[in-house]
Amino acid sequence: MSAVVARARAARRAVTRIALAPLLLRAGIFFSALVGLLLALPAEVLRGQLLVVVPVVALLPAVGPRRIWPTVVALLTVGGWVLAIDGYDRPVALWRLFAVAAALYLSHTLCALVAVLPYDAVVDPAVVLRWLLRAVAVLLGTAVLGVLLVELAGVGGAQGLEAVTVAGLVVAVLVTALLGWLLRRR
Repeated sequence: MSAVVARARAARRAVTRIALAPLLLRAGIFFSALVGLLLALPAEVLRGQLLVVVPVVALLPAVGPRRIWPTVVALLTVGGWVLAIDGYDRPVALWRLFAVAAALYLSHTLCALVAVLPYDAVVDPAVVLRWLLRAVAVLLGTAVLGVLLVELAGVGGAQGLEAVTVAGLVVAVLVTALLGWLLRRR
C-alpha cells in the first residue's frame, strides 16, 4: 500500500511543479491528435459513444509521450482514414488528406520534443519557436511537393493514384537510405 501512496504523492508533486512550456506543448499534442482523429474517422462512427472516447484517446500521447500512446493514436488515425475511404466510401479530398497528415506530423514532432523535456523544465521560448518553425517548414514543403506530384501525375483515375503512390514510396526509400548513410557516417 505504501507504493500506491508514494506514487500518488509523486503524481501530486509533478502536477504542482509542471512548467508552462511543457504544459502548452502537451496541449498541442492533445489538439493535434484530436484534430487528426476527428478528420480521419468516418462521421458515421463518431455519432455514437465513440465521440466521448476520441478526446480521451487523444489525451493519451499528451500524458505519456515516451510510451506507446503516440504510436497507438497514429495507427488509430490511419486506420480511421482507411475505414472512412474503404468502408464508408468517403471520397479522397486533398485538403483532408493534407490536414490529417499535418496533424499526425505535428503530434509526432511535439511528442518527440516533450519526451526529452522534464515536466518542470524552464524552456527558452526561442527553442520552442525554432522547433515549431521547422515543423511548419516541413509541412509546407510536404504540401507543395504533394500538390506538385498530384498535378504531375494528373490524378484522374487509378493510374494517376498509382503513379503518386510509387513516387511517394521512392521518396520514402531515398530518405531512409539517406538517413541510414548519415548515421553510418558518424
